[in-house]
Amino acid sequence: MPIPGTAPTHARLRRTATVVIAAIIALAGLVVGSETLRAAGDAVESPGRASFSRAPDPLPPGAPGTIVRDEELIGAPLFARGWRLMYHSTDLHGADVLSTGVLIAPLSPAPPGGRIVVSWAHPTTGSAMACAPSLQDDPFLLIEGLRTLLDRGYAVVATDYTGMGVEGPDSYLVGATEAHNVLDAVRAAQHVEDAHVGNRVVLWGHSQGGQAVLRAAEEAADYAPELRIDAVAAAAPAADLGRLVSAHLDDISGVTIGSYAFAAYAQVYADVPGTQLESVLTPQAVAISSRMNALCLLSDLGELHRIGQPLVGRFFRIDPTTAEPWKTLLQENSAGGRAFDAPLFLAQGSQDTLVIPADTRAFAVHERALGIAVTYDTIPLADHGTVAYLALPALTTWLDEVIPAN
Repeated sequence: MPIPGTAPTHARLRRTATVVIAAIIALAGLVVGSETLRAAGDAVESPGRASFSRAPDPLPPGAPGTIVRDEELIGAPLFARGWRLMYHSTDLHGADVLSTGVLIAPLSPAPPGGRIVVSWAHPTTGSAMACAPSLQDDPFLLIEGLRTLLDRGYAVVATDYTGMGVEGPDSYLVGATEAHNVLDAVRAAQHVEDAHVGNRVVLWGHSQGGQAVLRAAEEAADYAPELRIDAVAAAAPAADLGRLVSAHLDDISGVTIGSYAFAAYAQVYADVPGTQLESVLTPQAVAISSRMNALCLLSDLGELHRIGQPLVGRFFRIDPTTAEPWKTLLQENSAGGRAFDAPLFLAQGSQDTLVIPADTRAFAVHERALGIAVTYDTIPLADHGTVAYLALPALTTWLDEVIPAN
């Protein structure tokens, strides 16, 4: 028999269990209630998205990262505040362009030097203005790892890229423009006083966004020297565009990626001889290009495939990975052209059929040869769509190891 007072009685066990269960139910209710309120906030904000995305006329001048317009969002994540931003950036030619995006900061107190900010670059959602993540019903949905990053005290800023969210030149897989958008998003975040963003930066992106953050890391020292890039992370990055296009010359992914990318290149490199769309795509492909480019990848995938499937094997007029000027343009917009002074985390899904695992491994070897400290992590069973989420445990462990304390 237990000594009285040294072991809980059945009644005490029941009371303890009741308290624990009540706490769990309360916590679950808080989370569900918060998500309900967030969804309601998103619905309230929905009518204002179109007016927010219209650029002022005339547009006031501003340095890269200067905010043109911002608004606080009602439907922010739990224990956080959020803002929608429109800010100045520059394109690959150095011209002033606009970009939009969202900023999220935790409610916890910021450290004396300001919060570390994660500049997130999203995977392909399309190339049309309406495909911008910030214009969707939930503008935070595609930020992979958002909750984990907020819980660590980081702020997170997520660009839409130029030409999405507000009118501007196309930027799909245009490395320099995307890089500037990613870096200028940090500058814009610093202008939001209540977010308490400092100059320490983590770059994190997936697929197209992987290419964007890699290029941002390469250009940061020259383009935004006031920013301190503490770490760079990419999941299944579209790092080597020549390898990516070569792997999909004769499948539906090649048709979809090609419709977005080569239309963008024909537009932004119009002054380069031989960059007319007709020089790289068949007449049938040119004919459907505008229809494909008006569709968003996530919401219109079925229609994209319905239009594009008949052109599989009949999409490219030439092999752009070997024919000029396209070969050079793919090289110029790829990552890996120069080293950067920050550790690099690369995650690759073992089941990815879009970004081929062997290509990411080869890129990791290339980056190490440049002197970059590379951590390469193969994520078992992950495909292209799931790799960034499934890489989060390894990514957060790595960030805890490499981020300097001050």
